[in-house]
Amino acid sequence: MEVAANCSLRVKRPLLDPRFEGYKLSLEPLPCYQLELDAAVAEVKLRDDQYTLEHMHAFGMYNYLHCDSWYQDSVYYIDNLGRVMNLTVMLDTALGKPREVFRLPTDLTACDNRLCASVHFTSSTWVTLSDGTGRLYLIGTGERGNSASEKWEIMFNEELGNPFIIIHSISLMNAEEHSVTTLLLRIEKEELDMKGSGFYVSLEWVTISKKNKDTNKYEIIKHDILRGKSVPHYAAIEPDGKGLMIVSYKSFTFVHVGQDLEENKNETMSEKIKEPLYYWQQTEDDLTVTVRLPEGSSKEDIQVQFLPEHINIVLKGQRFLEGNLYSSIDQESSTWIIKENNSLEIFLTKKNEGLTWPELVVGNKQGEFIRDSAQCAAIAERLMHLTSEELNPNPDKEKPPCNAQELEECDIFFEESSSLCRFDGSTLKTTHVVNLGSNQYLFSVIVDPKEMPCFCLRHDVDALLWQPHSSKQEDMWEHIATFNALGYVQASKRDKKFFACAPNYSYAALCECLRRVFIYRQPTPMSTVLYNRKEGRQVGQVAKQQVASLETNDPILGFQATNERLFVLTTKNLFLIKVNTEN
Repeated sequence: MEVAANCSLRVKRPLLDPRFEGYKLSLEPLPCYQLELDAAVAEVKLRDDQYTLEHMHAFGMYNYLHCDSWYQDSVYYIDNLGRVMNLTVMLDTALGKPREVFRLPTDLTACDNRLCASVHFTSSTWVTLSDGTGRLYLIGTGERGNSASEKWEIMFNEELGNPFIIIHSISLMNAEEHSVTTLLLRIEKEELDMKGSGFYVSLEWVTISKKNKDTNKYEIIKHDILRGKSVPHYAAIEPDGKGLMIVSYKSFTFVHVGQDLEENKNETMSEKIKEPLYYWQQTEDDLTVTVRLPEGSSKEDIQVQFLPEHINIVLKGQRFLEGNLYSSIDQESSTWIIKENNSLEIFLTKKNEGLTWPELVVGNKQGEFIRDSAQCAAIAERLMHLTSEELNPNPDKEKPPCNAQELEECDIFFEESSSLCRFDGSTLKTTHVVNLGSNQYLFSVIVDPKEMPCFCLRHDVDALLWQPHSSKQEDMWEHIATFNALGYVQASKRDKKFFACAPNYSYAALCECLRRVFIYRQPTPMSTVLYNRKEGRQVGQVAKQQVASLETNDPILGFQATNERLFVLTTKNLFLIKVNTEN
């Protein structure tokens, strides 16, 4: 069986700045333009049955504003009339109204359990669209940047069951056969999940292809499903369609389409509640193994063979337990008896007295170890020096305990660490795994639309941007940019909702749920002479922080960054903030 390679992300030291002094608040005004929408954004609020954290991550924090990375400064949203609206900016001082480019054929308000409509710009001429009711559309748009040739036309649409949102999609052309591969996300109820939230996350990898070049008919040729317990922070298909990368807290595994899920659940549940094959206890000198015998068993039905490092138990001619013991035993003084309650009790004498066995038979997980109360008390006494009922009782001792009060909020991470996994499209197996540990996921951005989206991770106090390269097996993730101290700064923003950066890395920006937008620029050379008074040296460059406050009380529903502008969407308005004046 192939095992996934454990990899690590290689930081480029020249891209880090250990002398970074922080962001200086700039009071320079930012030009801000406001457009009133003809119809409100098609916002879908969470229902009472969508109460988990995963529902909030996937649908409650959904970004309703979509940036067309194939064309500069072009954004889209879907309004409550089912219209896909576009705003393309040529000149800030001559902004037009958002224009309708497509209208969904279905009435969005007719579906009670619908999700937010979602759209992904697959290529410069293709778009994938979901209306939020469970129907997937593949749309040919023509060259979207050219008003003469742009025409949105449905090439494929099909009902795919429960509502979903589109996470990612790519367009492929192989031997004149065009196909579109897309990634869909659902959160579905799991009735037999007694311990967790009762829901699981389903990622569906769907490929739609036009097999016959003489016709325009597209059909689904591949449908794979991954299942996990957390909404992925990042999920994207490789440009050649041969793999998939996911960043998530809980791992994902492929399940076969058409597999009887109920049968699967029943098998899993029966495994969970199955009684152990045997029970065992130990003292410093010996071990006791207890086996429940079948009804009507006699002494003649049982054979027990002791060897110095091996045990073999046979019941009624069937091998019951055989394997190498964890350590040596004294076979002469080891014995067994049948108890009145129809159980077999085996006594093994340890050769190495005082040695604690972590398992009875090496590699055998069918037994259950029973620890008595005296052993538990002894273990607790041995660990007593590591704990205390007082907070930092003796701070002057050599190794003082950790004081949580000394930690800042930005030093506290989730208990579970994320992992970055790469799945192979043909074998459906995990090929590469990166344990991200405390490298907190921050956001993703498309730098080059022909490549996979980049993802940004916190690294110490900085935020590092990583570009996946599926073709480079040895160095699959490249560190391409650093936002100094941004990992530390963003942790203090308790109300942050969306995070983004410019595709040319010139600035990063985040917005709160209401009104405020924070912009963090990369360090730039000073036009005037500036000295650091403490160190008495000249400061060569300064990183600026700017704050924009929007004139609205409506919650922010969408947020996108381009090289020159920030777009902020509320229920009834679209704001445009001019960040960079030069191209």
